[in-house]
Formats: sequence, structure tokens, C-alpha cells
Amino acid sequence: MLLPQGRIRKGKMMRDFMVRFIVRFIREEQGQDLVEYALIVAAVGLALIATVNQLSVAIVSLYSSITQGLAGIGAGGL
Repeated sequence: MLLPQGRIRKGKMMRDFMVRFIVRFIREEQGQDLVEYALIVAAVGLALIATVNQLSVAIVSLYSSITQGLAGIGAGGL
């Protein structure tokens, strides 16, 4: 089955456009910089989450020991 000439030209133009787009996308470095910054932000975010999680566990432990100490002082006074 033969396609009309207009469709063949349109397909070739589209293929040429996609090839040029892909080559330009690969050569551009701005996109790479954006990805690198996003990875850095993600790594810093994960580090902050881990640090806050560890600090919260330590703070809960500290308050728990203070509460137990104060409860012991209150019970000993009777």
C-alpha cells in the first residue's frame, strides 16, 4: 500500500525533528546541572531527616529519664 506523498514528507520531517531534538537534548548541559542540583537537594534532605529522627529519639530518652528522676524524688518524699 502506498502512502500519499504528503504523509511521507510529514513522517520524514517528524523523524528529522526528533533526531535534532534528541541530539540537542544530549548536548545541552543545563539539564544536567538541574539534575545535579536536584540530587544534592535530595541528599541534604535525607541527611536532615535522619538527623532530626536521631535527635528526636535522644530528646525523648532525655525527657523520659528526667520524668523518671522527678517521679522518684516525689515518691521518696512521702
